[in-house]
Amino acid sequence: MALPTIKFLKQPTSQDWVQQAIANLDTILLDHSHCERKAAGVALNLMFRYPAHAKLVRMLTAIAREELEHFEQVNQHLEKRNIALGPLGAPPYGAGLSSQIRKQEPDRLLDSLLVSGLIEARSHERLGLLADSCVDGELAKFYRSLMVSEARHYGVYWILATTYFDRSVVDRRLEQLSLVESELLATLHPEPRIHS
Repeated sequence: MALPTIKFLKQPTSQDWVQQAIANLDTILLDHSHCERKAAGVALNLMFRYPAHAKLVRMLTAIAREELEHFEQVNQHLEKRNIALGPLGAPPYGAGLSSQIRKQEPDRLLDSLLVSGLIEARSHERLGLLADSCVDGELAKFYRSLMVSEARHYGVYWILATTYFDRSVVDRRLEQLSLVESELLATLHPEPRIHS
């Protein structure tokens, strides 16, 4: 089933990634656990860095809480499959996007929000692809349930970006970052990951 186009993303995920992910579901699940933990950490870090931004703190508190709930749920699926929670090497995606975050304020805040939004948008897309392709019915249902949250999360980051910055500035920077995001995924990483 084709998924609708996600406006944040310049290029859809390749079928090669879907095949690689489905053939390595245990690794994808383990990586998903790491992704949920990192996403909670990103929300918390932004709250600590910008405590005077009341709307940001309020909205990211809810996201951090939900990401930790997802972390716990993914870990329950790992336990059912007898997969130990352990380290995994990171693909270049996260570091590549983080390297685009400018150091000076207020650019740093804008870029942090948009990079987080892009990651959440890609997660939304890829969890939907996994839900459609996974033969494990319970896991497919789980991925489908998380899709809704990921869409809400990238929406929150978009709302925050347009709360603190002029829409034309946000649109221009999003255009630049989304091109980088797609380029980072243009070549399939040899190790299966949610963002590879």
